This record gives sequence, C-alpha cells and structure tokens, in this order.
Amino acid sequence: MNLSTIIGMVAGMIFILTAIILGGDITRYVEMQSFMIVIGGTAAATLVSYSFDQLKAFFPMLRDAFVKSDINLRTDLDKIINLANTARREGLLALDGENHDDPFLQKGIELVVDGTDPELVKDILETEIDQSSESDQLAQKVLASMAQFAPAFGMVGTLIGLINMLMFLTDTDSLGPRMATALLTTFYGVLLANMVVLPFAAKLKTASELKVLRYEMMLEGILSIQNGENPRMIREKLSVFADNQMGAQPANSKDQSEQDEDLEGVGESAQEAISE
Repeated sequence: MNLSTIIGMVAGMIFILTAIILGGDITRYVEMQSFMIVIGGTAAATLVSYSFDQLKAFFPMLRDAFVKSDINLRTDLDKIINLANTARREGLLALDGENHDDPFLQKGIELVVDGTDPELVKDILETEIDQSSESDQLAQKVLASMAQFAPAFGMVGTLIGLINMLMFLTDTDSLGPRMATALLTTFYGVLLANMVVLPFAAKLKTASELKVLRYEMMLEGILSIQNGENPRMIREKLSVFADNQMGAQPANSKDQSEQDEDLEGVGESAQEAISE
C-alpha cells in the first residue's frame, strides 16, 4: 500500500473540512444537484472521449496510485552484474535456459544468446520500452482529460445556478442563497480536479518513469554483457541509473516530456476556472 496517497488525500480533506466547519455550517456545502452535474458531466465526457476498451484498461492502472512500487534498481543492478560475471567466466551460452524473473530482461538475454546483432537487440528492446510507456500513458491521458472536464462542468453548474437566480431577481431574500448554491458546482469541480484527479495522474506518471528507467538500465546492461565488458565497468555505468531512482526521469523521455506539458496545461486550465 502506498501510504503517501492515502495520507495525502485524508490530510487534504481534513484541512478543507476543518476550514469549512470553522467558517460555518458544513451542510451548506452539500448540494446534490451540483454534485450530479460535476460527477455525471465528467463521467459522460470521459465516456465520449475514450472507447470502452481503453476505459476497461484504465481502471486496473489506477492500482499503481495506491500500491507501492516493488521496483528496486539496486537489486536489478546486482542481478545484471551476476549475469555479466557468468557470461565472462563461462560465455554467453551459459545464460541460455535460465529464468530471469522479468520478461524484458528474459527477452534481452535470449536475443543476446541467439547471437542477434547488437543494433537489432537495441532496436527491439527500445520498441518494447516505447510500447510499455505508451500503454502506461493511457491512464495519465484519461486522468488529464477528467481534470479538464471537472472544472468545466463546475462552471456549467454555476451558469445554470446563475440563470435560475436571475429568474427570481424580485425575490431579494433568496439571491444570496441561490448565488452560493450556484458557486458550489465550481467548488466541487475544482476540488475533484486538484484533490483527486491531478494527484493521481502525477502518481502514475512517476511510476511510469521509474519503470522506463528500469528498462533503460536493463537495456544498457544487456548490451554491455553482449559486448563482453568488464562487470566492474558495467556496475559503474549502471550505478547512475540506480542513483536516480528517487527522482526517476528517463534520459530518452520525449513522450514523458510531452505528458508533462499536458499536465501543466491541465493545471493552468483549472486555475483559469477558479479565476473565472
């Protein structure tokens, strides 16, 4: 269990609810119509934007936001060094038939043992990395879309409330309560986007970056083993990857950079919704 996700959400809700309670009656912030507009509108827009197959694949990916990653680059590094020592002592064929516990590493070692050209090995494994990254980004894209939809439907609800309020301008006693009710939908939309959806997207992005970093380290190790490099030199080379685990940011991360820009744009959209 990834405790930071649970603690962050619980702490955020506690602070917000405490601020509301200190400022007045919390029941005034409960409005079912506003809730239905934001949640229903966001869900409907997401359904329009993505296919059922994509959404079916999306929900299992949310697990990464709540489950602590079991990736340990130091352990993977030691495994690669053991393989390098075996290959150096007994030859590449000594690696044939072993179970390496990871499909990516298994495939890479099998390609090396089969005598595949190093450039072809690199191309094949880089394609595997790209496909894995693209698959992981689906969940981030869905969440980024939801983060745009939620504040937008919050504004829709506010406009509906304002229209209803203007229809009863003669009833001055009800103007204040009607205005407050109209603003609640914007509150719900902004809260959903910034308290739930965007943090989840950031969490999944970090998990995806770590996975890509792991695969890139394995790729470099596999190519080094194929080239017959000294295990000590391989450890020195791959230690850079392991040292970067806490702030995982793959070196070849054009797609991830584009995703960064998408998430930043979503954050700006949410801020614009607040200011409006």
